[in-house]
Amino acid sequence: MTDKPSTILIVEDEPGFRRTYCDLFTHYGHNVLEAENGQIGWELAGKELPDIILLDLVMPVMTGYELLSKLHEDDSTKKIPVIIFSVLGEQTDIQKALELGASDYIVKGFYSPQEVLGKIGKFLAKADIQEVTD
Repeated sequence: MTDKPSTILIVEDEPGFRRTYCDLFTHYGHNVLEAENGQIGWELAGKELPDIILLDLVMPVMTGYELLSKLHEDDSTKKIPVIIFSVLGEQTDIQKALELGASDYIVKGFYSPQEVLGKIGKFLAKADIQEVTD
């Protein structure tokens, strides 16, 4: 296991959601990067290579679907787990995101911040184990 804090990239256009989750993740010792749209998220993901990405789907400039596609087409970012965090909760939205490579899907309002933290923790722990065994 590594002692290095995990880096979480939050790609979300709503400042209130970003602030809530940034504060929560920082409180639990994670490094947090913030992007207010998909284009900034793309730039940060490629430059910083975060351990996990929390991604909204409905955003200006570049949608979450577009960013997800780009992330999974690029060799440097395709293995980064991406958890979709969206108000879109229809099965077709969820299926499309999973087909584009999302690791998990969270519908906003159906999970508490602590539950979101727990889901992210599971992915980070899995990545940590894989790093040790590689």
